[in-house]
Amino acid sequence: MGTKKIKTYSLDQVKDKVVGKKGSLDREIYEQELSLDVLGGMIKKIRLERELTQEQLGQLIGVQKAQISKLERNVNNVTISTVLRVFKALHTKVNFNVEMSKGQQLKLA
Repeated sequence: MGTKKIKTYSLDQVKDKVVGKKGSLDREIYEQELSLDVLGGMIKKIRLERELTQEQLGQLIGVQKAQISKLERNVNNVTISTVLRVFKALHTKVNFNVEMSKGQQLKLA
């Protein structure tokens, strides 16, 4: 009896086919939303490690509990200043890398 070979695909190949090729608008939107989801998850994880409620974190940075909830779930757009205030309140260090063009990066710490 012969065995069937199963074709495998890399994650990038699947993304190319389902979401769009790298550099396309759809792919850029997908990657940005994914990054924001990861950011929200990181905020929640650190908040829980610090044993803070959403309400307590909100009080530390001057926003309502609902704003923290939305930030953690990536429900609405958030400003960089809000993200920085959150991470400062959580006593964490944040670094941003901004790619301006091929090989040229701006690092913010």
